[in-house]
Order: sequence, then C-alpha cells, then structure tokens
Amino acid sequence: MKPQYLRVAAALCVAALAACSGQGSNTALPTTSSPQSVARAAVAPLPPGPTAHVCAKPSAGYAACHAIIRTDISSSATTNPSGYHPNDLRGAYSLPSTTAGSGQTVAIVDAYNDPNALSDVNTYRSTFGIPTISACNGSKPSTSTNTPCFMQVNQNGSTSGLPRNNGSWSQEISLDLDMVSAVCPNCSIILAEASSASMTNLGTAVNAAANLGATEISNSYGGGESSSDTSYDSSYFNHPGIAITVSTGDSGYGVEYPAASQYVTAAGGTSLYLNGAGTSTPTYNYETAWETSSSQGAGSGCSAYDPQPSWQSSVTNITSVCSKRGVGDVSADADPNTGVSVYDSYSYMGQSGWLVFGGTSVASPILAAVYALAGNASSVSYGSYSYSHLSSLHDVTRAGSYTETCGNTLCNAATGWDGPTGNGSPNGTGAF
Repeated sequence: MKPQYLRVAAALCVAALAACSGQGSNTALPTTSSPQSVARAAVAPLPPGPTAHVCAKPSAGYAACHAIIRTDISSSATTNPSGYHPNDLRGAYSLPSTTAGSGQTVAIVDAYNDPNALSDVNTYRSTFGIPTISACNGSKPSTSTNTPCFMQVNQNGSTSGLPRNNGSWSQEISLDLDMVSAVCPNCSIILAEASSASMTNLGTAVNAAANLGATEISNSYGGGESSSDTSYDSSYFNHPGIAITVSTGDSGYGVEYPAASQYVTAAGGTSLYLNGAGTSTPTYNYETAWETSSSQGAGSGCSAYDPQPSWQSSVTNITSVCSKRGVGDVSADADPNTGVSVYDSYSYMGQSGWLVFGGTSVASPILAAVYALAGNASSVSYGSYSYSHLSSLHDVTRAGSYTETCGNTLCNAATGWDGPTGNGSPNGTGAF
C-alpha cells in the first residue's frame, strides 16, 4: 500500500466496513435515508478497492455514462466523506475558484432525470462551505448577476415534462453537478436531460443548453464511432463561442464519440496525487496517465471518421501515428482510486449517500468549469487553446499501472501530447 493511503485506512474501516472485510465484492451496501452534515476537512486518496461502471455498455447509436463508482464506499458520513474534496481539486490545479466564474453558465448534459438533483448538489455545496444554489427565476440564467442559479430542463429546454427517473444516470448527474460546484462555485448551472441515451437525444439536449445561454457544456458520456459522426458534428456540437468538453471513455485504448468530434475538447484522465491532501493548502505532486487494466483507463486513439483539426496538424506526437482526429486534448483526475467525493441520495443498486467516483466523467465537468473560471470561451476556437498554451498545463509523462499495447503515443503517456492525457492537466486557467 502506498504511504499516502495509510492514513485513511482506519477511517475507511469505520465508514465502509465492506472495504476492510477482505471480501472485495460488489455486493449492495446500506443506503442513507436523509442527508447528513459532515466535517469540512478533506481526506487523502483511497486504498485501491473494487469498482464498477455505473452505466452498461451501449448499443449502436447510443451512449453510456462514463462514471465509475467505488462499490466498497457508501455512507451517511457523519465524519469526512471519502475521496477528494473541492479544496483538493482547487489546490491540485491552482484554480481561482473563489474569485472567478461569475456570469458564466456551465451546462451538464446527461440522459434521463435525477429527481433529487438540486437538493443533492446543495447538500454537497453546504457540506464543503460552498453557498447553496437556487432555481433560476427567469427563462435562462442571467449573465449580469453575481448570484449563480440552477436550471433543470428537458432536451428541448423546458423546465416541465422532464424525462423519466433513472438511478444510474442520477449518479452521473450528481457527479457532474458536484464537480462543477467544486471548481466553479460562482457559476450558474444548467442540467439538460435527454429523454434517452441515444446520440440524437443527447445532441438535442446539447443544442438546448446552447440556446439557454450556456458558456460551457460538459458531456460525460460516449459510444462507438460511426459514419454518422461527422453529421452529428454539424448538427449538435458545432457551437462557436461555447467550450464543449466530452469525456474520452473509461475502457482504455479506443476512441468514442462525441469525444472524437473536431468541435469539442476531449477530456482524458489521470491518477492524481497531492502534497498535503487533507490539509487546508494541498498542492500538486504528480499525475500518471489513468491506465489500470486492459478494460479500465482513459479512452484514447485516432478517430476513424473525424478529420484532424488544424491545431493538431503540427503536433508530431499525433501526426506520426494518426492522420485524423487524435483523442484526447487535456485531462484531469479520473482514477477511482484517487476519486472524488460525491453526494447522491437517489438509491441505485443499494448505494446512496456519500459515494466515491472516478472515470473521465470526473474530468469533463472539472475541465468545463476550468474554462468557466478562465472566461475565454467566446474567443476560443473549439479545443485548440491548450495546444498553444502548454506552459499552463502539467505535462503528464508517467505511465499508469497498466501498459497499453498500441506501442505509441496514442495509448501511452509521453512527453508532450499523448492520447490518455492530451496536452496535460490544468496548472491554473491559462490553457483554457
């Protein structure tokens, strides 16, 4: 066990007995019937434990959410919830979270409805000393106020007629909302819920978010590439002046859509380690590419359909191995063993309360919120900005615990661009 994990093992034995029983199973865990107040101090990374993909593998034309849950941790948590807290993420990535982001609106696009979305995100926010967020009064969030608000709409942008409830996607929604709140507490939030996880319905929800004034749009889902992708590009993801982030996937080497779109920022994944995790002033130590096994790690590779954008055409690490769109662009924490704390009260598979998540579903809303802190989306050309601002990124050059077999930068960490981590992770907001 790594040294930084030792100091939380005892706490985990109290908060999650299954994790310390040696069983390592995915059995259902106790649920919590009501939110609990918890201490605000952060905790360190977790001992490795069992995980599960929250959403099932999608069929053609559909997408799956990219959340991975630690199945050994589910607690009403009268003590510190496990996983990284807002202060850890802000310290790791040197973010001006408390002073920037006013007037920005980050949209979260997911499938189906989370009936507890607003109350759950406010439990998260109040637990960590972030002011709670209220429902917006108007037809869209205002850009002229310093008070953020929350909108929950269907794929057509209406606050009525929300889709049916869904437990797995509710976990994804809570994860997304909590990460935006952690990184950009001054941002307004739109939750745009598609009627199903079809690419066309999710794309329609992206358009609704754009029409409601979102300045950034996070998409924590993906499915297999298809010959329809370039058509989807123009129909759903070509929104100049809006920063659109998309998670690259959680199954290791291989490309998913819409992360492959030339019009988005493809959000890869890392394993994040801090100096002083659990203190008031955590700082960045290092990251590795998130590569745990042949079936778990950041998605990456060379698109089969989307053309190579101009900002990748001079990157030797891409052009030497890929003639089309290289995936990803930038990255953030995604390893469930360096996972984040999330609150979700809508029980799914016997789990609710304080949970720990990884997956590139963590990275996408973090990076969308970093774009919001920078406030440059209106002048940024799609995912290009990081390619000309490399000094404002942590270049992630260390490999993960598993080595992919493609034999080049499309799947292995490297100096400069590589598929799993792109150009690197945020070091401030200068690359966004």
